[in-house]
Amino acid sequence: MEHLDYETLNTLKQVMEDDFALLIDTFVQDSTDRISSLSELIKGTDGDLIRRAAHSFKGSSSNIGAPTLAALCSALEKKAFENKLNDLAADLDLIEKEFAEVLTQLRAL
Repeated sequence: MEHLDYETLNTLKQVMEDDFALLIDTFVQDSTDRISSLSELIKGTDGDLIRRAAHSFKGSSSNIGAPTLAALCSALEKKAFENKLNDLAADLDLIEKEFAEVLTQLRAL
């Protein structure tokens, strides 16, 4: 699976025109906040809060064209839904690494 779906990004670029850079900046800031939030949430035991946070991050990642990041968020979401809250830090670590790669590729656009 690719880090970025360039077809989705090109469509967004055409639709957003001059606001495309703002969209990317907003995604980056929002994602940074979401990772920070997930980092705090996985220290607790509220699977539903973790699930909702992961679900939301999955959606924004999918919308911006980051399918691998969305898939990793989906995996964390599923574990939280099933109340399998052990070792979510490993899942978050994968999400953080993938986000770093997505960020690098988005900046290269």
